[in-house]
Amino acid sequence: MQEHMKVRESAENYLKTILLLQSELGEVRSIDVANALGVSKPSVSNAIKKLRREGLVVMAENYNLLLTEDGFKYATTIFERHQIIEKFLTDNLGIDRKTAHKDSCHMEHLLSPETLSKIKENYEGNKMGASPL
Repeated sequence: MQEHMKVRESAENYLKTILLLQSELGEVRSIDVANALGVSKPSVSNAIKKLRREGLVVMAENYNLLLTEDGFKYATTIFERHQIIEKFLTDNLGIDRKTAHKDSCHMEHLLSPETLSKIKENYEGNKMGASPL
């Protein structure tokens, strides 16, 4: 079970990275993903094969990586989870941005939708003047 969670976390990191690189660069190549994640090109190739089988990524004729509609939705969800958690950690708990970013990179894969929803509600309530935790 723990191994499955690591595999899923890795896949989600690849999807999120492709999303962010598409936004930044427009076109994403495997080498861009490898550089962004600090992994080897063969590691990217293996991960992309799995994501392609799951229907989350396609490879264009020019070998650029593209998120499918499902891949885009999934990556966007992961990215939004990351942003909510990171903002909550910095703004509500006073954790420095570097630590909050690192922690949210792990937490985004682990929190249940219910917990994330409560964090979001609490954060939005605090933004509007409600009392902190």
